[in-house]
Formats: sequence, structure tokens, C-alpha cells
Amino acid sequence: MEDNLQVGWLAAIIVGAFAGWLAEKFMKSNQSLVVNIILGVIGAIIANGILSWFDIALGGWIGFLGAGFFGACLLIWVSRLFGKKKL
Repeated sequence: MEDNLQVGWLAAIIVGAFAGWLAEKFMKSNQSLVVNIILGVIGAIIANGILSWFDIALGGWIGFLGAGFFGACLLIWVSRLFGKKKL
């Protein structure tokens, strides 16, 4: 992957927090800032992994935000599916 397509760790935390917050609002859940960061960052990793199966690569801040939002929504949905009502 090219250097200009990667997002650094600090940017990943900031963008991950925003992606997690957007997913929180979209999915009508309620969680803390730390959980939003975790959902956004882990969600982006999972979403990028899923998209790589289809040879789709998202890069940069916008790609990370989109993948983080999609992945965080997916994580909230799976959490609800298995009975954790907190997320």
C-alpha cells in the first residue's frame, strides 16, 4: 500500500472516534467516547478486511471514515443480534 493512502495511529483514533460517533447516532445506540473510538478503529479494520475479499481498497481519511462507519454499524448490529443491549 502506498504511504499516502495510509492513516497514522493518531489520525486513526480521531477518525475512528468520529466514525464510531456517526455509527452511534445512525444505529441509535448510546456509548462512551472510548467505545466509539474502539468501534470506529476495529470497525475500519474489519470493513477493510471484508472489502479486500472483493478487491476493493479504501485509503486516506475519507476511506477510513467510511470503512469505520460501516464496520462500527456492523459491530453494533452483531452485538444486538447476540443480546447485548448496551450498544
